[in-house]
Amino acid sequence: MKALLVIDYTVDFVADDGALTCGEPGQAIEGFITETTNQFVEQGDYVVFAIDLHNEKDAHHPETKLFPPHNIKGTRGRELYGSLNKVYDHYKDHTNVKWMDKTRYSAFAGTDLEVRLRERSINEVHLVGVCTDICILHTAVDAYNKGFKTVIYKNGVASFDQRGHDWALTHFTNVLGAEVL
Repeated sequence: MKALLVIDYTVDFVADDGALTCGEPGQAIEGFITETTNQFVEQGDYVVFAIDLHNEKDAHHPETKLFPPHNIKGTRGRELYGSLNKVYDHYKDHTNVKWMDKTRYSAFAGTDLEVRLRERSINEVHLVGVCTDICILHTAVDAYNKGFKTVIYKNGVASFDQRGHDWALTHFTNVLGAEVL
């Protein structure tokens, strides 16, 4: 069994006016992510929208010192970007579709993601979203450490740092044994 993890594909990470945007590289993968999400849901696979969540003026969160405020609870910046928002609205009541708040880079850190995957006998995770060298990378490392087969779609990930993006794609294959399609 497999699951698709759609990671942080939000207005703040993708839109031109997003607080911490990938810009054009993130926008260029919209069609692929939307199509892949539709395909997974229609096949009956589990789809998790793992979305970054921050509280305004949270001085104790480690990212506060590293990045400008982003994905703040209750703001437009936390909405799914573009056509993916419509896809989520269409499928959100399906039992195999889950919105999951996350407060760290990895979708596994501090969430019940692993429990949800294991109870569904899922042993393979497919990753799309942003940022390749941050949240996708940390989720892939945790998936590896937890024994999940991991697949990353090269046409479904992007970053605001092209060098970091390229490095992460190589790291997925050479160090984590992930399949990069």
